[in-house]
Amino acid sequence: MSSVVPILDGELLRAFVAFADALNFTRAAQVVGLSQPAMFERIARLADEVGATLYEREGRQLRLTDAGVRVAAFAREELARTHSFLAELRGEARRERVVLAAGEGAYLYLLGPAVRAFLRDEPDVTLCPLTRGGPDAVEAVREGAAHLAVGVVDLVPEDLVARDLVRTPLCAAMSATHRLARRRSLRLADLAGERLVLAPPGQSHRDFVGRALSGLPGNAAPPIEADGWPLMLQLAGLGLGVAIVNGICSLPRGAVARPVRELGQVTYRVMWRRGASLPPAASRLRDRILAAEVRAATSH
Repeated sequence: MSSVVPILDGELLRAFVAFADALNFTRAAQVVGLSQPAMFERIARLADEVGATLYEREGRQLRLTDAGVRVAAFAREELARTHSFLAELRGEARRERVVLAAGEGAYLYLLGPAVRAFLRDEPDVTLCPLTRGGPDAVEAVREGAAHLAVGVVDLVPEDLVARDLVRTPLCAAMSATHRLARRRSLRLADLAGERLVLAPPGQSHRDFVGRALSGLPGNAAPPIEADGWPLMLQLAGLGLGVAIVNGICSLPRGAVARPVRELGQVTYRVMWRRGASLPPAASRLRDRILAAEVRAATSH
């Protein structure tokens, strides 16, 4: 006689969601009001119930396994479904909530029109933006922490569905008085000896640019580090250096941008979990984002 799989304890699911958010037992325990040993015990008990390892150590950091990512997504969906059911049962009004994960650049230069129109037409929906770079935005969707992600991702995980939004060149931004500003496009060799404005170490954009420029002769001075494209572009416009940015960026006064041929183009995509049932409002936001980019593409 086959055994019946027990319904997973809601307290275990709540504990695991807190752990998935923090990837730290002490901080997760504080969120749900447990001691650190009690939190550890609940995660271990959940792993036993599902029959899979949910996290692993990577150096000094903890990370979710693939099974852990799937359990985190399931836990968030199950808790949201329970909350929604109880609210309906009690006759309580409940606003739909949509979580969108995207990078700073996508919010500033790409998503504004779609988000503005969505909020105008959906006054009863709460939109919760998460600021996450491409890879982190993808993980937020995979773990169920976000319904949708928008970003630059070269390899889309198999458990996500992706639709292309816009393809844009990588450009060198500089002062309009810079010697290279008169060119229509640039080659990497043109940047030899230029002082660069770069994102801080550890960011994916910095790593990409660093690899692309690694073969050039030594630059005139160490790079200027600036966190975020608005600051990078402002510094470039002031003539302090040359910044490598995506072509969707709006330029401040006094700055110009020229595509760099060898750096090619990047594609912004909107992504959601394959097989997951998106809440109606999240589906409408996705469609709004896709439609806005189609209109933008056909208008150029």
